[in-house]
Amino acid sequence: MFNRIHHVAIICSDYEKSKDFYVNKLGFTVLGEFYRAERKSYKLDLAVNGTYQIELFSFENPPARPSRPEAQGLRHLAFEVDDIEEEINRLNHQGIVTEPIRVDEFTGKRFTFFADPDGLPLELYEV
Repeated sequence: MFNRIHHVAIICSDYEKSKDFYVNKLGFTVLGEFYRAERKSYKLDLAVNGTYQIELFSFENPPARPSRPEAQGLRHLAFEVDDIEEEINRLNHQGIVTEPIRVDEFTGKRFTFFADPDGLPLELYEV
């Protein structure tokens, strides 16, 4: 039996730019940062609201992958928020562009998308 999702791993093209985005702009907490010399790779463990959830990796010359919400594969990574407009304003003030707010036709909840530095689709979902 599965208990829960343990973490999501993200491979970025520019480690410092992505680290700045996830830590300084989104506000995730660094739990650990490791450099693996044999792989020339960084691994950054991040907590979302106190819970370990994201591993950010760098690798030399990672291949590009299509990652729009409707592309095959992982569709997007969604973050739960209490006040979507407050979070949109916070992101916009940091230069992060968000799409217009949509309403989930099944739940009636509001959501929007934005992208990380590599174009990975990220979602805000209001509870």
